[in-house]
Amino acid sequence: MPIYPDAKTLQSVMQEVFRRLNATPGAADEFVNNHMIVNIYLDRPKTFLRLDGRKKPVKLIFTPDDTKPDLAIHLDADLLHHILLGTVRLRDAYFSGKIKTKGSIFKAMKLADLFRQAEALYPDVLKDKGLSQD
Repeated sequence: MPIYPDAKTLQSVMQEVFRRLNATPGAADEFVNNHMIVNIYLDRPKTFLRLDGRKKPVKLIFTPDDTKPDLAIHLDADLLHHILLGTVRLRDAYFSGKIKTKGSIFKAMKLADLFRQAEALYPDVLKDKGLSQD
Protein backbone atom coordinates (compact mmCIF):
# COMPACT_ATOMS: atom_id res chain seq x y z
CA MET A 1 0.00 0.00 0.00
CA PRO A 2 1.41 3.42 -0.94
CA ILE A 3 2.52 5.80 1.82
CA TYR A 4 0.34 8.61 0.49
CA PRO A 5 -3.36 7.79 0.06
CA ASP A 6 -3.87 10.49 -2.58
CA ALA A 7 -2.23 13.39 -4.41
CA LYS A 8 -3.85 15.96 -2.13
CA THR A 9 -2.14 14.47 0.94
CA LEU A 10 1.22 14.29 -0.84
CA GLN A 11 0.89 17.91 -1.98
CA SER A 12 -0.03 19.01 1.54
CA VAL A 13 3.06 17.33 2.99
CA MET A 14 5.39 18.76 0.33
CA GLN A 15 3.87 22.22 0.72
CA GLU A 16 4.60 22.14 4.45
CA VAL A 17 8.14 20.80 3.94
CA PHE A 18 8.89 23.69 1.57
CA ARG A 19 7.20 26.23 3.82
CA ARG A 20 9.52 25.16 6.62
CA LEU A 21 12.50 24.91 4.30
CA ASN A 22 11.97 28.48 3.11
CA ALA A 23 11.63 29.63 6.75
CA THR A 24 15.00 28.06 7.66
CA PRO A 25 17.83 30.55 7.06
CA GLY A 26 20.25 29.30 4.40
CA ALA A 27 18.42 26.01 3.76
CA ALA A 28 17.65 26.72 0.11
CA ASP A 29 20.54 29.05 -0.68
CA GLU A 30 22.53 26.63 -2.84
CA PHE A 31 19.45 25.69 -4.86
CA VAL A 32 18.52 29.35 -5.38
CA ASN A 33 22.13 30.25 -6.27
CA ASN A 34 21.85 27.77 -9.16
CA HIS A 35 18.60 29.41 -10.39
CA MET A 36 17.11 26.01 -11.20
CA ILE A 37 13.64 24.91 -12.17
CA VAL A 38 13.03 21.24 -11.48
CA ASN A 39 9.94 19.29 -12.49
CA ILE A 40 9.26 16.19 -10.40
CA TYR A 41 6.82 13.63 -11.76
CA LEU A 42 5.68 11.23 -9.07
CA ASP A 43 3.75 7.98 -9.38
CA ARG A 44 1.49 6.31 -6.80
CA PRO A 45 -0.16 8.78 -6.42
CA LYS A 46 0.40 10.56 -9.71
CA THR A 47 1.52 14.06 -8.73
CA PHE A 48 3.46 16.91 -10.31
CA LEU A 49 5.82 19.14 -8.32
CA ARG A 50 7.80 22.03 -9.74
CA LEU A 51 10.57 23.52 -7.65
CA ASP A 52 11.27 27.04 -8.87
CA GLY A 53 14.54 28.25 -7.40
CA ARG A 54 15.09 31.26 -9.60
CA LYS A 55 14.65 33.49 -6.54
CA LYS A 56 13.80 33.26 -2.86
CA PRO A 57 11.61 31.83 -1.56
CA VAL A 58 11.69 28.56 -3.52
CA LYS A 59 8.26 28.14 -5.07
CA LEU A 60 6.48 24.81 -5.08
CA ILE A 61 3.97 24.53 -7.93
CA PHE A 62 1.54 21.65 -8.50
CA THR A 63 0.23 22.45 -11.96
CA PRO A 64 2.37 21.76 -15.03
CA ASP A 65 2.61 24.35 -17.76
CA ASP A 66 4.97 25.04 -20.65
CA THR A 67 7.84 26.33 -18.47
CA LYS A 68 11.00 24.53 -19.53
CA PRO A 69 12.74 22.94 -16.54
CA ASP A 70 16.49 22.64 -16.13
CA LEU A 71 15.88 19.12 -14.90
CA ALA A 72 12.97 16.68 -14.96
CA ILE A 73 12.82 13.81 -12.47
CA HIS A 74 10.53 10.76 -12.52
CA LEU A 75 10.17 8.55 -9.45
CA ASP A 76 7.69 6.75 -7.26
CA ALA A 77 6.20 8.75 -4.36
CA ASP A 78 7.14 5.97 -1.92
CA LEU A 79 10.77 6.24 -3.07
CA LEU A 80 10.71 10.00 -2.49
CA HIS A 81 9.27 9.28 0.98
CA HIS A 82 12.15 6.92 1.81
CA ILE A 83 14.75 9.33 0.42
CA LEU A 84 13.37 12.12 2.61
CA LEU A 85 13.36 9.81 5.63
CA GLY A 86 16.99 8.98 4.92
CA THR A 87 16.32 5.23 4.61
CA VAL A 88 17.30 5.31 0.91
CA ARG A 89 20.19 7.39 -0.32
CA LEU A 90 19.38 9.74 -3.20
CA ARG A 91 22.59 8.76 -4.95
CA ASP A 92 21.86 5.03 -4.64
CA ALA A 93 18.33 5.47 -5.98
CA TYR A 94 19.62 7.49 -8.91
CA PHE A 95 22.42 5.12 -9.88
CA SER A 96 20.23 2.03 -9.48
CA GLY A 97 17.83 3.43 -12.07
CA LYS A 98 14.92 3.98 -9.69
CA ILE A 99 15.04 7.69 -10.51
CA LYS A 100 14.84 8.72 -14.15
CA THR A 101 16.07 12.15 -15.12
CA LYS A 102 16.06 14.31 -18.18
CA GLY A 103 18.81 16.86 -18.07
CA SER A 104 22.37 17.07 -16.86
CA ILE A 105 23.62 14.70 -14.15
CA PHE A 106 25.55 17.68 -12.80
CA LYS A 107 22.29 19.58 -12.34
CA ALA A 108 20.80 16.54 -10.61
CA MET A 109 23.71 16.51 -8.17
CA LYS A 110 22.97 20.14 -7.27
CA LEU A 111 19.71 18.95 -5.70
CA ALA A 112 21.51 16.87 -3.07
CA ASP A 113 21.82 19.73 -0.56
CA LEU A 114 18.15 20.68 -0.96
CA PHE A 115 17.15 17.05 -0.32
CA ARG A 116 19.39 16.92 2.78
CA GLN A 117 17.73 20.06 4.10
CA ALA A 118 14.27 18.59 3.41
CA GLU A 119 15.26 15.33 5.16
CA ALA A 120 15.74 17.26 8.41
CA LEU A 121 12.18 18.62 8.23
CA TYR A 122 10.25 15.74 6.70
CA PRO A 123 9.78 13.42 9.72
CA ASP A 124 8.29 16.23 11.80
CA VAL A 125 5.96 17.23 8.97
CA LEU A 126 4.72 13.62 8.70
CA LYS A 127 4.16 13.51 12.46
CA ASP A 128 2.31 16.84 12.45
CA LYS A 129 0.10 15.62 9.58
CA GLY A 130 -0.63 12.33 11.40
CA LEU A 131 1.09 10.17 8.75
CA SER A 132 3.14 7.03 9.28
CA GLN A 133 6.88 7.00 8.70
CA ASP A 134 6.86 3.34 7.61
